[in-house]
Amino acid sequence: MKATMLYGPRDVRFEERPDPTIVRPTDAIIRVSAACVCGSDLWPYRGAQPLSGPTPMGHEYCGIVEDVGREVRTVMRGQFVVGSFATSDNTCPHCRHGYHSSCVQREFMSEAQAPLLRVPLADGTLVATDEVPSDDLLSSLLTTSDVLGTGWFAADAAHVTPGATVAVVGDGAVGLLGVLSAKQMGAERIIAMSRHATRQALAREFGATDIVSERGDEGVARIKELTKGVGADAVLECVGTQESMMQAIRATRPGGGAGFVGVPHGVALDGEPLFFSHVRLHGGPAPVRRYLPHLIDLVLKGTIEPGKVFDLTLPLDQVAEGYRAMDERRAIKALLRP
Repeated sequence: MKATMLYGPRDVRFEERPDPTIVRPTDAIIRVSAACVCGSDLWPYRGAQPLSGPTPMGHEYCGIVEDVGREVRTVMRGQFVVGSFATSDNTCPHCRHGYHSSCVQREFMSEAQAPLLRVPLADGTLVATDEVPSDDLLSSLLTTSDVLGTGWFAADAAHVTPGATVAVVGDGAVGLLGVLSAKQMGAERIIAMSRHATRQALAREFGATDIVSERGDEGVARIKELTKGVGADAVLECVGTQESMMQAIRATRPGGGAGFVGVPHGVALDGEPLFFSHVRLHGGPAPVRRYLPHLIDLVLKGTIEPGKVFDLTLPLDQVAEGYRAMDERRAIKALLRP
């Protein structure tokens, strides 16, 4: 088969790779129905995250099970499945506590931008639907694999509650789906921070009530102005830079929560101002597997349509254009179809 490899900054190649096979008895092989480029893929693509050599890419996926190892019990050949970007056994103490992305057997998926994919720990990582879904649901189901689950975790970690005022820092796919998640959790006011008209429009469609285009100190001041000097009850940090993290913390009211899910790059926190802020911080790699059954159900029932974050669809062999379009902000998120 041909699959995606990243050789270095802005050097994406779609080239011959060995077909995946069952390596462990707990593995499954799926034929990928849809994959995509993630915002976190852009860090190594831009050279901000070093590579040790040519690296297979892709960690968001859904598809049909083609083969399973002899110890796999909960998924079968022919089933449609969605899996997390982090594998999990679903039985270790961390999984039982709801933090599957810290599973003691965790592996981070990295070969999903391909027609076939090996999924370790298939029983604990994959969730099967009762039936093979229609094609029009694939994009939304794909978001549950990472980007929706990550936005949902940001809202959960920030303790979004019914009636809350929420601010979302970041207007990429995770931030936009953080808006959707906060809406589903009952937030009354959702302030989306964005400078881009198309993303602002989608944020409003997902439930944003206010748009703030300012950043940094000006962005914090604008949120304080909108909240009569109080700050937001919950803030979702969905970028991963020093500026975005500080903006999130400083926009949160005393006693409020900041959920951070942007992969940190160059972030450092000063203990003293954090101490006196009375802000709760929680975040990390989203435990997507915890949320998968609920999020899949919301999609299948038509309650939410998170697949709207995909504004570019390409055949898998044009994956390099997907990276370029997202890097240049010509696309929010690129969907790849084998």
